[in-house]
Amino acid sequence: MMGVQALLIALLVALLILVFLGQLWTRRHYPPGPLSLPFIGGVWRFGIKLHEDTFIKIAKQYGNICCVWLGHQPAIGVSGFQAVKEVLINHAEAFSERPPSPFVKAVGRERGILLSNGHTWKQQRRFAVVTLRKLGVGKKGMEHQIQEEAQQLVEIIAHAKGQPLDPSLPITNAVSNMICAVTFGHRFPLEDEKFQKLIDALDIALKFPGSISFVLYEMFPWISKHLPGPQKRALTAFQFVLSFAREEIEKHKEQQSFHEPQDFIDFYVLQMEKSKNDPNSTYDEENLAQCIHDFFLAGTETTTTSLRWALLLLTNRPDIQDKVYKEIEDVFGSSRSICYEDRKELPYTNAVIHEMQRSKYVLLFGGSRRCSKDVKVNGYLIPKGAFIFPDLRTVLSDPKVWKTPEVFNPNHFLDKDGNFVDREEFLPFGAGARVCLAEQLARIEIFIVLTSLLRAFRFQQPEGVEKLNPDPVIGFTCQPHPFKICAVPRCCSL
Repeated sequence: MMGVQALLIALLVALLILVFLGQLWTRRHYPPGPLSLPFIGGVWRFGIKLHEDTFIKIAKQYGNICCVWLGHQPAIGVSGFQAVKEVLINHAEAFSERPPSPFVKAVGRERGILLSNGHTWKQQRRFAVVTLRKLGVGKKGMEHQIQEEAQQLVEIIAHAKGQPLDPSLPITNAVSNMICAVTFGHRFPLEDEKFQKLIDALDIALKFPGSISFVLYEMFPWISKHLPGPQKRALTAFQFVLSFAREEIEKHKEQQSFHEPQDFIDFYVLQMEKSKNDPNSTYDEENLAQCIHDFFLAGTETTTTSLRWALLLLTNRPDIQDKVYKEIEDVFGSSRSICYEDRKELPYTNAVIHEMQRSKYVLLFGGSRRCSKDVKVNGYLIPKGAFIFPDLRTVLSDPKVWKTPEVFNPNHFLDKDGNFVDREEFLPFGAGARVCLAEQLARIEIFIVLTSLLRAFRFQQPEGVEKLNPDPVIGFTCQPHPFKICAVPRCCSL
């Protein structure tokens, strides 16, 4: 009997060895990566907690194109400017899909723009791009709304009268209201209870994808979706954003204002009417709600976090802050509002803003993709169906590209004569087919809000604080630790 048991064990071990060797053979042309263990794949390499440099360390060990197995799913990490350019730009079509992972399916529902694919994605994205142009993104009308919101923010911060304040909530409110102006045609007061619930829901939702709980959900969804924990809270938060959007859609339908469209919902409802007899149309209320959901997910947190990082960096570097203020005053004084076009006359200010986005990239890595066909990149086979993780953080800190990648240095975007230099390697908004569709809106928001704040205040550390913490809190977005600053008015009129 013992001999039979020993034989069975030996056969099982031999079978496992043969399976392992078979995997090595079939994957011999794949990019290198950490050892893939049964069930968990190479996830063990991440450790128990993700860090800002987790993917950078993996790239250093295995190369700029490496493979980390998520269970039985190959996930290809792409790092550094040249590798990311090769994948996202030179092979844009092959890497234009979003991976239909369990979490993406649960949140995206194969609708909207951010997480959809195929005909739905193409039609919804094309409509969004055209409609944003119609609404004036990049034109004087939209800039005027952003300037008004920036002035509201200045007035709210001025109420602190130079005492320590946390700028997070007023900045979040201002940026979110800019999205509301585009999508709903109106803003919300800071004290609006339901609006603040929306902000809280976005915060919960966007912290989850950067957690180990997220990885476990992706690997074992059949178990995770039935258990309490962060995944339940995150999915509830995503549903709240959708419910918020649906309520606004209902209000617009009751008002029947779509025949003279003033906002994204109006234009979309009008398009639904025009396309109701088109069998290939994807224009419906659920796609509209998902598009609005996507605008908030992609636009509010990222722009808010960028502005918070800007204030933290400039508070820690008063010399740079004062130089920006002097340039603005020398060129414009206090005679008029600054518009986005004015950035051409403010090379140092423009360089500081770009360097802030480079040195404090707000995402843990770029948006994930899926390979739609077998592709060879740098000699490696990237198989059809593989998940792709373009690590834009490594592009923005690539030592082959940036002179001092670990340092906040505006000279990265200036020539020897002090003129602004646009860099091909500056990719905080992504690249290729999935480049951020609201990139222009985000650039305008950051420029106008930041210059408005720096004209109005000098930002300082509270008494007794030598330096604000420059290390990020890691989630899907990399946010600064909570901080307080003193916004000292630059003139007595505030």
